[in-house]
Amino acid sequence: MSGQAHPMLDEQGLVLAPLPVEVAALRGSIRGAMLIRAGAGPRAAAATAERVRRLPGRAVAVAGFCGALDPDVRPGNVVVASEVIRGGGDEPRVRCPSAPLLAAELRRLGLRVHVGPVVSTDRIVRGAERQRLRRSTGAIAVDMESAFLAAGAQGRPFAVVRTVSDGPGRDLTNPVHAVAGGTRAFVALRRAAPAVVRWASAVGPRRVLLAGPRSFCAGVERAIEIVERALDRYGAPVYVRKQIVHNVHVVRDLEHRGAVFVDEVDDIPEGSVAVFSAHGVSPEVRRVAATRDLQVLDATCPLVTKVHTEARRFARTGYTVFLIGHDGHEEVEGTTGEAPGAIRLIDPEGDGLSDLPPVDDPGRVAYLTQTTLAVDEVRHVVGELGERFPALTGPGSDDICYATQNRQDAVTALAQECDLMLVIGSGNSSNSRRLVEVAERSGCRARLIDDEGDIDLAWLPGARTIGLTAGASAPEVLIDRVIDALGGLGASEVQERQVVEESARFTLPPARRTPPDRNRTPTHAPTQ
Repeated sequence: MSGQAHPMLDEQGLVLAPLPVEVAALRGSIRGAMLIRAGAGPRAAAATAERVRRLPGRAVAVAGFCGALDPDVRPGNVVVASEVIRGGGDEPRVRCPSAPLLAAELRRLGLRVHVGPVVSTDRIVRGAERQRLRRSTGAIAVDMESAFLAAGAQGRPFAVVRTVSDGPGRDLTNPVHAVAGGTRAFVALRRAAPAVVRWASAVGPRRVLLAGPRSFCAGVERAIEIVERALDRYGAPVYVRKQIVHNVHVVRDLEHRGAVFVDEVDDIPEGSVAVFSAHGVSPEVRRVAATRDLQVLDATCPLVTKVHTEARRFARTGYTVFLIGHDGHEEVEGTTGEAPGAIRLIDPEGDGLSDLPPVDDPGRVAYLTQTTLAVDEVRHVVGELGERFPALTGPGSDDICYATQNRQDAVTALAQECDLMLVIGSGNSSNSRRLVEVAERSGCRARLIDDEGDIDLAWLPGARTIGLTAGASAPEVLIDRVIDALGGLGASEVQERQVVEESARFTLPPARRTPPDRNRTPTHAPTQ
């Protein structure tokens, strides 16, 4: 065994490369870690693992070449192991929970990355044996060391990065394939080395504080359930105008089940089942839907419907209505459509207050708000409006929804204890973006992520306490995935801080008329 030691060994980790050519690819880029030649094959790997157990270092990574089992994995691609398997897969598998974080780091380097199981065998696998091994283990790549080297981690964070030198139809027995594939694997491994070091730099014990409440609110649950029940009753396709809620994972899951998301009702075939999203629609959209003979299921959140009702009430009595919200947001478009002649939009992120349009009667001025704004920014805008229009009136109760308020309160309660706040939510989710802003205003560094794959390893060194929450449109399963990935970087203590309990539940809308003929028997009727 040969190696290259560095002063930061105790703080960083060990990188194990089986072959001299793999060591050559990595040397020069592995800084702040010990690079060790592990030897080729199971016997050498097992011996190295025994020695590695006694070495310091907070993390152990295996880096080298591999053969592809999946035909979609090509020479020069990178494989990050989600787990490693010995031989035929009868022995327990070793999970690598932080694989999504490492894979994301490699993708940021411009590499093509696949995440999946890696199987370690005692010989080079060729021809039809690749297919048999893939079927029996589910692995996407094969090597001869990783599963045997895993024993050396002995509870420390463990990762495997392998670059592909050969694959189905590209066996190493063919000299042309061997040279071309080996060259691509070497270049890719050299490019991958900095990501391995950054992974090792991010390891360490952490405390994760879970904000409560978090994730789905009653309006989001209701909207998703409406689409699911429509699919159950009428079958696919069920058309949804806009995203049912602003979350890429929810939309993708419903698409897989047969939902079709469109921009406008004009894109929906006449007579089809159509769902309006949780953000609401204008009367004009409803009119067009009626002309197309659509079977409409309205998933508009009842709290958004409340704002629509208030807009119509103020407009009927001659008020000018200042709507505080984000220009272009679907909820704002729907509310504006209820009283287009009376509503004036003020975007809290713009300069609307500096150039307000004239009003017909300063004594009849009202305000309404988008339901997913931050409480502080609304309070500021309303305060300025009140100074300009002393007779300003507002809704009978706050327009900002209870779930938005509760999630912001929970983030505020956690922020001062955290080095970093991770907010799970898609970029077009207004309530999720507001949670980031609330955390930052409380003095905490905060980042918006769609899932664990968006976590940048550069955020984590020094972040010993991480706050974790999810916007009202983000599923709870993403919280579990982030916790699992962070746990793969070292022991994590997870604590939940519940600010308030939520028990709200909104009923589903009734079906309005006989559905179009789908040539099938409905499985069950939606809840009335």
